[in-house]
Amino acid sequence: MSTRLYIVRHGQSKWNLESKIQGSTDIELSEEGIKQAYSLARRLKYEKIDIIYSSNLSRAYKTAEIIAKEFNIKVNILHELREITFGVWEGLTNIEIENLYKEKYHTWKTDPTKVVIKNAETLKQLQDRILKGIYPLIEKNKDKNILIISHGTSIKALILGLLGIDLSFYPKIKQDNTAVNIIDIKDDGKPVLILLNDTCHLRER
Repeated sequence: MSTRLYIVRHGQSKWNLESKIQGSTDIELSEEGIKQAYSLARRLKYEKIDIIYSSNLSRAYKTAEIIAKEFNIKVNILHELREITFGVWEGLTNIEIENLYKEKYHTWKTDPTKVVIKNAETLKQLQDRILKGIYPLIEKNKDKNILIISHGTSIKALILGLLGIDLSFYPKIKQDNTAVNIIDIKDDGKPVLILLNDTCHLRER
């Protein structure tokens, strides 16, 4: 037996559409994001999902609610699944950040572990926070299939943390809206990556 984690990013948000940095700002799904969430729900209904955990931010929670209807189960909120707090970058577009914080923005793209943004969490703080929430969750739901709905930066930090890969590899992982990732946690506690950034359900629409 093993514990299977389905780790999923939320659907497109209104700020995703505008290329704005969201962080912990609570932004709703766009119309396209809602459609993506329904496509994701149809993809996941063929899986055996025992329990669902979501970030409390509405773009993730709404995605989780749409999926939960397929299984007729409730959504559990886990605050540790929130997106990283991006501080003064939140609400700015990528172009605006590049113009205002050129050096830091370049470092974020190449080695984000070295970046400290005003009023923001560091990538390491984010990873510590999300792992602190995930490990007890795994222990509590041993041998179950767990669906986790979170955010792009948080998911990448989580995957690297679970697999024991250094955070410096963060820029080498991509997470699209409603991407599905699967990690199995074996009986000996060792994680195995089964699937990464799968969005095949979006091509079927």
